[in-house]
Amino acid sequence: MNIPELIRKKREGDSLSEEELRFLIGGFLSGAVEPYQMSAFLMAVFFRGLEPAEAATLTKIMMTSGRCYDLSSIPGTKVDKHSTGGVGDKVSLVLAPLVAAAGAVDPMVSGRALGHTGGTLDKLDAIPGYRWDLTEEQFIQQLGKVGCSIIGQTDDFVPADKRLYAMRDVTATVESIQLICASILSKKAASGANALVMDVKCGSGAFMSSEQDARALAKQLIAIGTELGMSVSALITQMNQPLGVTVGNTLEVLEVLDVLEGGGPSDTRDITVELGAEMLVLARLADSVPQARKRLEGLLDDGSAMAKFQEWIAAQGGNPRIVDDRSLLALAPDRDHLRASRAGTIVSMNTRQIGVAANVLGAGRVVQSDVLDHAVGLEVHRRVGDEVAAGEVLVTIHHRGGRGLDAARRLLENAIVLGEGRVAPLPLVLERLDKNTR
Repeated sequence: MNIPELIRKKREGDSLSEEELRFLIGGFLSGAVEPYQMSAFLMAVFFRGLEPAEAATLTKIMMTSGRCYDLSSIPGTKVDKHSTGGVGDKVSLVLAPLVAAAGAVDPMVSGRALGHTGGTLDKLDAIPGYRWDLTEEQFIQQLGKVGCSIIGQTDDFVPADKRLYAMRDVTATVESIQLICASILSKKAASGANALVMDVKCGSGAFMSSEQDARALAKQLIAIGTELGMSVSALITQMNQPLGVTVGNTLEVLEVLDVLEGGGPSDTRDITVELGAEMLVLARLADSVPQARKRLEGLLDDGSAMAKFQEWIAAQGGNPRIVDDRSLLALAPDRDHLRASRAGTIVSMNTRQIGVAANVLGAGRVVQSDVLDHAVGLEVHRRVGDEVAAGEVLVTIHHRGGRGLDAARRLLENAIVLGEGRVAPLPLVLERLDKNTR
């Protein structure tokens, strides 16, 4: 095949066949397609898009570019959740054991922090001894025994996605909705999941800032997932303030333990239950979302979810004693406080800046080679719509010897905006979508 002709064909808005797409992706992995040629193809896709069937074909090709996990030996529907990324989003660490306690099987392949958003694997690294690098056999055995496992992506797991994402990152094509969908769904399908609930975030702390863009992404994810034979639903959730109170790896694990004990911030608990209820319905373990919601709330309150959490953590080498002895989770030695400069109402937060503030303390990566300090981070004590007094503590900053402290304070001072009058609290879930949504 002629590579420039395939690029031209996509540039003109025509669809590529499975054979043509396989030639391009396979050639890129083998070196037969030059990086500059793949760059041109990605830009053509960015401007011209992909038809749903074409995007599904690309996703299948990416999915089968490396190892795929065969979970057919485990009975029932394998259901997972994916978040498009937010600040303080520690939901996976509560959700996986919660739905497993309800009888679901959740095969979760997760990643690390991306930009200003946190990463599930980084949070799990804060738990002493936890191993995310299970073999395929260990992964399958644990799913059959425990009902949940969270692992990382190995070099032979969807390698096409790794190569294409790196290329998109340097060619300004990351925001292509179809390429985002192919990236997400190729990994989820390769993990063995056949049902998926998407948490598509929008707002100042999300990659999709507008609800309109988030809705378009959710609809594409559902359409392509359906083409792949998956059952997919989506919740659009707001990210105009951090989720929960904590931002930073150990701090977020501590919040997870609070939620698993039946407490914790109401928004962290509520969004976890909402996503979990969708998962149980897709897995045919509940007849309706209200029924599933009630069941999951009971599992949080009666200790069943916490017991499953301990079983899961121990199965992957982690220390389950963190539940009873929180001192096993290392926190930074130093504290500083951001206080309200005057009395007023919190009218808005720039959540992206709050995520960046945690990063400069060491909780995330400013450059890819940075080594994380899991012990640092933020406690954001107040929410949009709250009235505050002059001098009241808005944020507690957990730092190590002042590293990044001044920069973090400046970011936080600009991120939290005080005003006058009443401001309505932010809604948590904005919309639910499935394959019947128009």
